[in-house]
Formats: sequence, C-alpha cells, structure tokens
Amino acid sequence: MLRLVLSLMLCVTAMPSFAQTSDKEIDCGHQADVAAAIVEARLNRVAERKLPEELAKTATWPEKYNVLIPIFAPHFYEQKRGDLESQDIRGSTFEQCMSLQK
Repeated sequence: MLRLVLSLMLCVTAMPSFAQTSDKEIDCGHQADVAAAIVEARLNRVAERKLPEELAKTATWPEKYNVLIPIFAPHFYEQKRGDLESQDIRGSTFEQCMSLQK
C-alpha cells in the first residue's frame, strides 16, 4: 500500500498538468479508474507486458492517463490475485488521491 501511495504522490508531483488542467475529483476519478482496470486485468490473468494494449481496448479515461499504467501495474502485479479480490481498489485509490494536497 505504501508503494501505491508513493506512486500516487509521484504522479501528482511529476505531472503537474494533471492537477492544473482538471478538477481534482475528476482527476482522482480517472486515476482510480486506471487502478481498478489494472486490478481487473490482473484478476483476468492478463500478462503485465500486454496490459497497455488490453486496457487501451476498453479505456474510459482520457488518453493522458495511460502514463499511469506502467507506474501502477508493478504494485498490483506483485500481489497475489486472491489478495486483490477482497480490496476496493477504485475507492481506496480515489480516497488517497483526494487526500493529497494540490
């Protein structure tokens, strides 16, 4: 979980255009959507190397959020699938993002 928090902090600080060009709730919602889609792909046994192509097929977020995939993916792919099933990844990612200061 610490890695996810650090990744979110990196995203917010490394890409200030995300925070400056969009409302924080919308931005955090898109980040949470990306994280949830990665977990869903992990649960469906999508290989990590094929993740960007698979998520591009069903992405509901703006294209600029695709840069989060290689940042978030290692965190979720090093966890056991069974551990991911019981977590509300979208909700926890959204809450963590909203708690970060702009």
